Amino acid sequence: MNNEPTKPDLQTPDECCDWGKHPPKGSEHHLLKGPRLRRQELYTAINIFIEFIRGFRKLHFIGPCVTVFGSARFEEDNEYYQLAQAVGMKLAQAGYATMTGGGPGIMEAANRGARDGGGLSIGCNIELPMEQHPNPYLDLFVDFKYFFVRKVMLVKYSDAFVVMPGGLGTLDEVFETAVLIQTGKIERFPIIIMGKDFWGPMENFINESLIANQTVNPEVMDLFHMTDDPCEVIEIIAKAQAKLNGD
Repeated sequence: MNNEPTKPDLQTPDECCDWGKHPPKGSEHHLLKGPRLRRQELYTAINIFIEFIRGFRKLHFIGPCVTVFGSARFEEDNEYYQLAQAVGMKLAQAGYATMTGGGPGIMEAANRGARDGGGLSIGCNIELPMEQHPNPYLDLFVDFKYFFVRKVMLVKYSDAFVVMPGGLGTLDEVFETAVLIQTGKIERFPIIIMGKDFWGPMENFINESLIANQTVNPEVMDLFHMTDDPCEVIEIIAKAQAKLNGD
């Protein structure tokens, strides 16, 4: 008998209190739940390796690329959806591919703008029990089971990162990217924060709590650029590229 929970006909865990408190178990749950038989661990490791290789092969030739992070929950009439769409279009017109997590909301908006601007639109989707479906504006699409594999792809092929308003997933992505830059694991690519009203309290928290208590150096703020102007996004990226190239 199959003891796995039956998924209700819902789009997000928030639509059902019990479902949100007790989400169904996916691939990473089995990976992270503790020691297992060695053959099980080996099988999982091989599957992870295969997932990496599949991502590398699909994304190897995409050219200059910018990753856009943001919430899946904003609808088409939302100001942040429209801002992300404008950013995707500007990136395309500047010759950049636009990469997102491949889902709805901000991701859809950025991919939609990229396609409207004649650029390459890429999605790195994550398989979730709540069924995040790829948005309809993707030219290239890769599906992942493991969040950490997906995050590697979103970072590995990008020359800059645009951070739109979002939730825990967006916070995870932006701060992990900042740590990778701060520790020299990747180049000093720009992290561009969009949505000043939305992110203002987070900026205050960094300054008034983290920096004030010396848990981070004040220089950490140099990693972030804040703007609500899509044209300025392109200018920031161009300046960063020129600096990296020694121009």
